[in-house]
Amino acid sequence: MRRSDREITDQRELEAFISRETILRVAFYDRGEIYIVPVNYGYLTVGERYSFYFHGACAGRKYELAGTEPSVGFEIDGRYKLLEGETACRFSAAFQSVTGTGKLHLVEDREEKRRGLDAIMKQATETAEWDYEDRTLGRTAVFRLDVEKISCKAK
Repeated sequence: MRRSDREITDQRELEAFISRETILRVAFYDRGEIYIVPVNYGYLTVGERYSFYFHGACAGRKYELAGTEPSVGFEIDGRYKLLEGETACRFSAAFQSVTGTGKLHLVEDREEKRRGLDAIMKQATETAEWDYEDRTLGRTAVFRLDVEKISCKAK
């Protein structure tokens, strides 16, 4: 990171930020193009290792790329506030963001699907346990992004 004075290394602060936000952007590489998808997410941790979960259809570009191009980038941002200046070049912004890379997996195991969907619902509603019909689980794709690199920055 070029501006190490803005880097957030405290794991509690990193997790506090991730736990407050709701949109994760996933960047795929698709035959010479970058394809970025904003998704609602949830996450689970083992130690300091994050796994982000999101869901979608069992078809389409995101689904197919998860199987063929599992190396992805990701980004979460928030806490944006315009900082006004006397001139245009003196304007700035306060913000916080997380970026990183990881491997994407399609979750097939029904119990892990439930855990992933519960994580997504907890992020959105703060309620951690839900019931899911088997039919719904069968037609819903659940993705797990295992983080390999992560960094956090704030101004």
